[in-house]
Amino acid sequence: MSLVKFEIFSKIAEVGSFTKAADSLQLTQSAVSHAITSLEKEFELTLINRNKTGVTLTNAGEHLLFTIRKVLHYNEKVYQEAASLNGLSKGTIKIGIFTSVSMKWLPDIIKIMEAKYPAIHIELKEGDYFEIEQWLLSGEIDCGFVNITQSNQFDIMPLKNDPLLCIVSNQSELYNKPVVTFEDLKKVDFIMPSYGGSHDVKRLFEAYNVQPNIRFELMEETAIMSMISHHLGISILPEMVLDSLPKQLRAIPLEVNSYRSIGLATRYNLSPAGRKFAEITKDWLSGKEQ
Repeated sequence: MSLVKFEIFSKIAEVGSFTKAADSLQLTQSAVSHAITSLEKEFELTLINRNKTGVTLTNAGEHLLFTIRKVLHYNEKVYQEAASLNGLSKGTIKIGIFTSVSMKWLPDIIKIMEAKYPAIHIELKEGDYFEIEQWLLSGEIDCGFVNITQSNQFDIMPLKNDPLLCIVSNQSELYNKPVVTFEDLKKVDFIMPSYGGSHDVKRLFEAYNVQPNIRFELMEETAIMSMISHHLGISILPEMVLDSLPKQLRAIPLEVNSYRSIGLATRYNLSPAGRKFAEITKDWLSGKEQ
């Protein structure tokens, strides 16, 4: 059985399209279609539903996808281990990232990786905490930056505690306060960050029994800051996203030390290329914080 067919099937599941899969793998669309037809004949199962709006996996396809990705992972790992035994480092590593990490950390880390291990190819996939965890579980990525949670599904290497700060405009009654209290938060309109997975702000409010007056829920930090700039409320955001804080806004500490804990989550049996990336990431952050 050809592993190429597995790779094609996995890529179609990832991008949801025969055409996009063909473009990504640099194959013709007919070659991709033929590979899936051949795979379905071998298994005597329909793996993909084809319709006018795109493609979806059948129940059988969903069931087999996880195992197929494990096969691809171990196939890649065999070649990486062999290269390692020959004193070489090469292979592909797929990494899940969220915006602030891609902006603040990844450029320097990737430069170091490319300088030290030019034969290791890095693929990035951007999402929120929940999406990254799901990609790890499904085998779509090898490792990913996450907001640390207690999980026995994968290994997590702690990296940074990123302070949570209250963002207010210069027209807010809180603007000149040295710290913002939870009582303060109950008295003003609040713009809630909206994303899947571990939610630092909601967890903070639950821990201290705060019921804010939520006016809007937005996913993009830049949109949240724009709303605050127009005096439509306040919010709480992690320090790492505040480099572009408009001059009319101020970031104020909360009355208790609050932060999101960022870590690198990895699948068990991480490949040699993945281990190299994890080591460089940890070393770079350690040097940055000294």
